[in-house]
Amino acid sequence: MTYPNRATTGADLLQGYSIEVMPRTASKIEDFKTLLPVGTRVYIAHIDGTPIDDMVAIARRLAQDGFEVMPHFPARSIPDLATLHDWVARYQREAGIDQALVLAGGNKKPVGDFTSSIELLQSGIFHKAGFKRLHVAGHPEGNRDIEPDGSTMQVDAALRWKAQHAKDTGVDMALVTQFMFDARVASDWIAGLRRNGIDLPVHLGLAGPARLQTLIKFAIACGVGPSLAVLKKRARDLSKLLVPFEPDEILEDLARNAKADPDMSPALIHLFPLGGIKASAEWASRQGAGHLRRVVG
Repeated sequence: MTYPNRATTGADLLQGYSIEVMPRTASKIEDFKTLLPVGTRVYIAHIDGTPIDDMVAIARRLAQDGFEVMPHFPARSIPDLATLHDWVARYQREAGIDQALVLAGGNKKPVGDFTSSIELLQSGIFHKAGFKRLHVAGHPEGNRDIEPDGSTMQVDAALRWKAQHAKDTGVDMALVTQFMFDARVASDWIAGLRRNGIDLPVHLGLAGPARLQTLIKFAIACGVGPSLAVLKKRARDLSKLLVPFEPDEILEDLARNAKADPDMSPALIHLFPLGGIKASAEWASRQGAGHLRRVVG
């Protein structure tokens, strides 16, 4: 697959961005249409303990407002096949959903029968339900839960399996990554995927504007290694602790790398609104991302 070298600027990269919301946070937003371009893909994070009724209600509301809705399906939070089938059916029936982010999830110990995203895909439930798009997780800085030694052999093998699964089933698939703060690590990782024959589009995670202390807290919790070093270096400048961190420089570095080598280009940017949905949406708008223009989905 050849990706167009469209990332001449950070604003180019940001066109058609997606954003992630939590059900409780989303319920406090009076009108998403005043914040996000119509058609924006909105991921709904699955928070353990949140009733599926609430998850589906948020999905229905966003879909009715004209957004593409992509709920999370974390394997380790799903008790059994019957529950997976019920969630898929309810999202589809009550909110018209036909896309999902399928991932292992953050639980160290599974609550039930599933331990990995591959097991969810192997169930065939998404395919039987007619889901047209399935996203899976990507890890530019490795995944210590799977490979504590920092290697990527198992993760790479899993990605190759998922890419083949997409070809076998005809489903549209992309990788969506955790947020990171080191553009070079992310760009090199994307290029490495291409060298290894993994041609799934990459939707690269960026943290929206937030206090530096907040970002460091989330980075520690999510285990982002090189990125944490970048944040700690920035924290040594006390003046930067007083203003929100904004990912302008990272975005421009990613665009510069992509311009130099198209194999380093992410397909889209995925925003984690760690400092609030409004702050992330306004930042994206200031960067020129006011109109949806999805080139590679």
